[in-house]
Amino acid sequence: MDLLLDAICVVDARGCFVFVSAAGERIFGYTPAEMTDRPMIDFVFPEDRARTLQAVDEIVGGQPQPHFENRYVRKDGQIVHIMWSARWSETDQVRVAVARDVTERKRAETMQAALYAISEAAHSAGNLIALFEHIHQIIGGLLPAVNFFIALYDKSKDELTFPYYVDEYDQAPAPQKLDSAVLSAQVIRTGQVLLYTPDSGAPPPGQVHPAVGRDSLNWLGVPLKAKKGVIGALVVKNYCAETRYTQKDVELLQFVSAQIATAIERKQMEIWLQHIARHDPLTDLPNRELFHDRLQTALRWAQRNQTLLSLLYIDLDRFKQVNDTLGHPIGDLLLQEVAHRLKQCVRESDTVGRVGGDEFLVLLHDIPVPEDALVVAEKIRVALGRRYDLADQRVHISPSIGVALYPAHSDDYKQLIRYADEAMYAAKKNGGNRFRVTAGPRIRKSGNEGESLV
Repeated sequence: MDLLLDAICVVDARGCFVFVSAAGERIFGYTPAEMTDRPMIDFVFPEDRARTLQAVDEIVGGQPQPHFENRYVRKDGQIVHIMWSARWSETDQVRVAVARDVTERKRAETMQAALYAISEAAHSAGNLIALFEHIHQIIGGLLPAVNFFIALYDKSKDELTFPYYVDEYDQAPAPQKLDSAVLSAQVIRTGQVLLYTPDSGAPPPGQVHPAVGRDSLNWLGVPLKAKKGVIGALVVKNYCAETRYTQKDVELLQFVSAQIATAIERKQMEIWLQHIARHDPLTDLPNRELFHDRLQTALRWAQRNQTLLSLLYIDLDRFKQVNDTLGHPIGDLLLQEVAHRLKQCVRESDTVGRVGGDEFLVLLHDIPVPEDALVVAEKIRVALGRRYDLADQRVHISPSIGVALYPAHSDDYKQLIRYADEAMYAAKKNGGNRFRVTAGPRIRKSGNEGESLV
């Protein structure tokens, strides 16, 4: 038996090893003497213990298990995959089993399956968080990854964020600069794998511990390298002294990290393309199509819940003069600043959109009373009328604003836009720098002309 490559193991009714052949030391890392009289279940990888005990009950009940597979933890902390052929000896009151190390086969099969699964996830995931959840599940099938996070680096902002962070003890860190003292930042800066275990000693000089709150015993980070460079880091860590990441785990994560980086980059590009298709490229506000969709959705919600909403149509007075005298670059800066000021005038639940050259729409969702729309319109008029300092140029403009209300003026989104547009043109014809409220087919004066909305 000691000449066999497979290990012969005998376990008594208590669940303790009473015999392990010589091959057991090669497979498990322990000498036969170190395993004898110790509970078999203590050597099993924690996540596999429940189903291993279930299989034991079936074997003792008279159901041989010729191809049962589970994972053991070697003496050096590595995970080893074992295929067992076991049966119960009623006469001797022991389980007799043959253990075959199938780690390399399982690793090859799992890695191929992982690559396929990552590719599938990149196509099926609806957003980045869903993709990260899929990746977490896939990595968890390769190595211990209960604690797992992905750090992404935005070069344009020099910002390191943690969009997906799962940890037993810690919360996701706040965004940080790339030169911050965290290990994941070092992985991205250097583009090199970082493996930190109890045998590694202290972290590199100037670096904080791997965990934000509680120090993890084992920390493994690999860079995510895409065509445009290192876009982030994938990190696994655990708090179990018996389970340590090894060089094989490093090689495995490096092997799949390229596919993961490609999947993330592809999903980011897909999300960006979807975004620019429905947003104005200059101001990043919703464009006409997206604004109309949101207006229709808001109308349906208002109809169901019997609430009010208002639509403001805004045109900039003297904008053409700015373009003609100061040039289009200044005009573009002006539009960007107008978009910024408009967003500051409304709530998070409201929508600001750019629907033309210098034309903007504002959707005020779920307003308590109609007069609130006039308060916001005046707030916008004042905000847009303040001086603009743009590339050493001082610019003064004012807005003309048209106001329409649901349900007072219409329950159709096209009609609301038309009425607000007509009111805006009426305000402009009367000198601009004011707002007017539509009365449907008729235009009613309002704003700084002293008439309130009733």
